Amino acid sequence: MKYYIETFGCQLNISDSERISKEIEKMGYKKTSIMNEADLIIINMCSIRQSAVNRVVGKAEKIKRLKSSKSILTGCILRKDIRIFRKSFNCIFSIRSLSRWESFLKKGKRIYYPNPLESEPDISYFKIEPLRENNFSALIPISSGCNNFCSYCVVPYTRGKEVSREPQDILKEVKNAVKNGTKEIWLLGQNVNSYSSEGVKFPEILRKVNEIKGNFWIRFTSPHPKYFSDDLIKTMKECEKITEYLNLPMQSGDNEILKKMNRPYTIEKYKKLVKKIRKAIPDIFLSTDIIVGFPSESEKNFENTLKILKEIKFGMAYISRYSKRKNTTAEKMKDDVLEKEKKKREKILTEALEKISLKNNREYVDKNLKVLVDKYRRGFSIGKDRHYRTVKFKSEQNFKGKFVKVKITKPLPWGLEGKIIKNGK
Repeated sequence: MKYYIETFGCQLNISDSERISKEIEKMGYKKTSIMNEADLIIINMCSIRQSAVNRVVGKAEKIKRLKSSKSILTGCILRKDIRIFRKSFNCIFSIRSLSRWESFLKKGKRIYYPNPLESEPDISYFKIEPLRENNFSALIPISSGCNNFCSYCVVPYTRGKEVSREPQDILKEVKNAVKNGTKEIWLLGQNVNSYSSEGVKFPEILRKVNEIKGNFWIRFTSPHPKYFSDDLIKTMKECEKITEYLNLPMQSGDNEILKKMNRPYTIEKYKKLVKKIRKAIPDIFLSTDIIVGFPSESEKNFENTLKILKEIKFGMAYISRYSKRKNTTAEKMKDDVLEKEKKKREKILTEALEKISLKNNREYVDKNLKVLVDKYRRGFSIGKDRHYRTVKFKSEQNFKGKFVKVKITKPLPWGLEGKIIKNGK
């Protein structure tokens, strides 16, 4: 029997799919990359934006026509959206019930999706050993869920209340990954830096991971400005395996919009935090998340965001256009920014960011950087350096999964180009 799995969304969803694959293969299935030949089709969906849901709706219609296959929908699903998919999928299961899927399938259970806000948080499925997509980069969730209720976000309604893994489980998974050749550890959580379990806070977990023997980097995502402590900054500075990269979601550069988003900080506090981080770690590479076209965002509100983008000089920004989502507070707000205007604002931010990025990247010409290669395409190896900049270089050999030294020869708008000077280990 063969199974096909397709994943939408963030790194946590990818990590969940690695555990799903392990559990499904224990049932006797073998993976296929061709959906039409699968006996079991699994879609791990994302609900962060309506466009993400729409992609799964399109996929569901195709699956419905494959009457010979059994299908499972899982992932981040709003309970109100279950009715959209119940006729297209044989089963709709909560990811938190993964260890019970086999018994559900044997009993013919079709839907198991409790209200995540009313049911007790359960992340026991994290104990399932993942079947990793590769052996050089390990996605390791340390928490799941969210208690913040940003007005535009559905995560609390799909992932439920925030709950943290036990420290020993995290460290065991990291050690196993490093033992199997992992060169990069990603610690994951919706608010990764609010981690707290058995009296252990996030900075302490980072220090414990840093103490594990091996040649690997440590990265984490996504932190919340609200929980970014001085102790965390000190830990990032002192731990040699923690890379000089940080994605610090801002969402807007305007206080009026931040308040409507229910983001618990002002732009002044955000800038003060950035200043502290840069003082401690001068060469930190900062990226951020920004939403354009949030309800009532005026031209002045947007100009404030553009101003902060230029002032902070982010190395990268992940820009998205606002779209209304069910169950959120923002759903009740009038979506009064035209789609045409949202696209225009997105374009303005992207063009400003491109200029900043190219200027920053010029400073790295003639420098030697350590790069972890993650792709090989048409004679080019492509990877990331410690600062999470994309670096590409010509190579006859496929260095995927290896550290290499690269001398930078050319700045690009969204990365760097160079030539290999030394193989890594």
